[in-house]
Amino acid sequence: VVPGETALAFYKAKNPTDKPIIGISTYNVVPFEAGQYFNKIQVKQRLNPQEEVDMPVFFYIDPEFAEDPKMAKVDLITLSYTFFEAKEGQKLPLPGYP
Repeated sequence: VVPGETALAFYKAKNPTDKPIIGISTYNVVPFEAGQYFNKIQVKQRLNPQEEVDMPVFFYIDPEFAEDPKMAKVDLITLSYTFFEAKEGQKLPLPGYP
């Protein structure tokens, strides 16, 4: 992926239950220092009972990544995903904040 250009990848998600669910995903970027330059467009996805789909991940690396001297030796960024059911009205705490 060239910094500043958008990219599209896919991952497989399956709803093994007998009810429809609304899912959402979270991600991790390694090395962690590169995470500040990673930008993903967040999309919730409905999965019908027993449905399996290839889900898109639309993202880009901020062009400032290429200008940061601390990133000069970073030539590989690994993206990992966790897909889970979104609970209506559930508020998740922000890390580092009470």
